[in-house]
Amino acid sequence: MTVDATTQTPGADRPRIGRAPATTHGELSHIALQLFHERGFEETTVDDIVRAAGIGRRTFFRYYRSKNDLPWGDFDHLLDQMRRHLASLPDDLPLRDALRLAVVEFNRFPTDEIPVHRERMRLLLSVPSLMAHSTLRYTEWRQVIAEFAADRLGDHADDLEPRAIAWACLGLSLAAYEQWLANDDADLLHLIDDAFHRLSTTWGSTRG
Repeated sequence: MTVDATTQTPGADRPRIGRAPATTHGELSHIALQLFHERGFEETTVDDIVRAAGIGRRTFFRYYRSKNDLPWGDFDHLLDQMRRHLASLPDDLPLRDALRLAVVEFNRFPTDEIPVHRERMRLLLSVPSLMAHSTLRYTEWRQVIAEFAADRLGDHADDLEPRAIAWACLGLSLAAYEQWLANDDADLLHLIDDAFHRLSTTWGSTRG
């Protein structure tokens, strides 16, 4: 449920006494994920989140446009990191290998973050309202892939091949995530890497 940022309550921007207020994308996302886990996504409101974070609604909306964005954390920053990583790869590295390495790196998280990331992805892949909202984020992610592929292939990012490559990369990632969520002992990065290798073996190499 999207909340109107213009609606304010008395004292809404005063932090709760007794704790330091959450002031980063990551902190707010973690607090929200914990509440979603305890109460359910639909049952948790923005007011619940700002109370737990010790911030006001106005501050919340400086970081996130809606409750639906919270599971994604600072996704724009992650996309910028992926762009920089792709740009840093050697030009003579085959396109399929460059994309595989970049997608693996995009999904690398510190060990202590893995349980949080599992909860995040369970929500994103199972809650209907989040699944619908995710199409916007997936579009942004695919655009980064398509732009890189187009540059390598001498195409435009809106041409068929770069767009198809971007969709394929997303599909491989989501297939790996489904396997990862179904098995607590699975290694996410290995699954993603393996998915890319299997597609290359099955369908052959991509030009570039």
